[in-house]
This record gives sequence, C-alpha cells and structure tokens, in this order.
Amino acid sequence: MVTVTPPNTWSYALRLPHDPRAARVARMTVRAVLGGHGRQEVLDTVELLTSELVANAYLHTEGPASLRLTAVGDGRLRVGVWDSDPHIPAPFAKPPGHRLPPAPADGEGGRGLYLVQEYADWWGGWPLGGGGGKLLWFEVGG
Repeated sequence: MVTVTPPNTWSYALRLPHDPRAARVARMTVRAVLGGHGRQEVLDTVELLTSELVANAYLHTEGPASLRLTAVGDGRLRVGVWDSDPHIPAPFAKPPGHRLPPAPADGEGGRGLYLVQEYADWWGGWPLGGGGGKLLWFEVGG
C-alpha cells in the first residue's frame, strides 16, 4: 500500500518533562520549526499560544506534557498540547464561535486561555479516557 502525503505537510512532536522551563523549551522549538519551514507570519501567535498551553500543563498537573506541531495543509498549522489532567478548560470546552468574557482586571489568572479565542482561528479539546488526560489544540493560518 502506498502512502500519499499532501505537499507542505509535516509534523513534529516533543515530550516535555514536568519542569518550569518546559514553556521556554516549547517556545524555542516553535521558533526553530516555524523558522525552518518559512512560517514567520504565524510565529508570534503560535509561540504565545503554545507557551500558554504548556505553562498551564505545568501549573495544573504533576506529570509530563507533549507538544505536537502539524502543518495540515491549506496553510493551516495545528498545535496540540497533551497533559495528564482530564479537565477541559474554557474556551476549549465550548465551540469556537462561543465567546468568553475577558478575565477580571484584578483577577490572578484566566488571561492566557482567553488569548486563544482572540488569536487562534479554531480550537478545541478532547478528554482522553482511561486516565489519559486531555489534548488541547488550536489552529492558525489558512
């Protein structure tokens, strides 16, 4: 059987330990991958949103996380972050058209995931059964 890969598609995966430096490692990886593929037009957005998801994985879990960057065709880039907590936070628990209000100005958190709905084109989340945690993803470009 022959496998056909559409042009301009690729995928990179990175396993991240439970370490406060994981978000920095993820940002450096995003810069290297997107720079290598000539995707500077989405670099700042992808770097920011990836950093937020990886930082949240560190803050809200005790285990490792995984990052996957995938060019899915038509100029779209999908970023997925897996962690061991099955809880799907807003805005990932709602359809992309559902807008959440911004976090209170005096609140201590809630701003990072709000950025996803402001800068990503699409997003979502899936709980992974059997204690497998969750996968949060977003797409930009296209």
